[in-house]
Amino acid sequence: MKRKIWSAALTLATVAIWCFAEGNENKTFYGEIADSQCALNVHSLTRSHQEMLKSKSMGGNSASCTFYCIKYLGGDLVLSSKNNVYRLDDQDEAQKFAGQDVEVTGSLDAKTKKIHVKKIELIDKRGL
Repeated sequence: MKRKIWSAALTLATVAIWCFAEGNENKTFYGEIADSQCALNVHSLTRSHQEMLKSKSMGGNSASCTFYCIKYLGGDLVLSSKNNVYRLDDQDEAQKFAGQDVEVTGSLDAKTKKIHVKKIELIDKRGL
């Protein structure tokens, strides 16, 4: 009887560890480091900086628009990737790449759509 209990407990622990490890696998995501205000359509119909840059009220490029929205409108840095917006847990690292196209390596928490950032690198557009 004790052997069956230990065997069941060991099997359950193994499955739990496997499921936890599977959910935290590092993946690569591509997109622009943007502010949550623009990326989530708070004040942008195109989920981009286009409208804000045309108005010239929030800077002259994507980076200045991003910093403006964070400083004055309460936004956070996110990865804007086509129709997806991912929150980033490392705001300090993301700040270095504001307004630029990047490759983010990390694990995704699917419930919160937050990437636990391992590294962020610029995308070399010359190779595309």
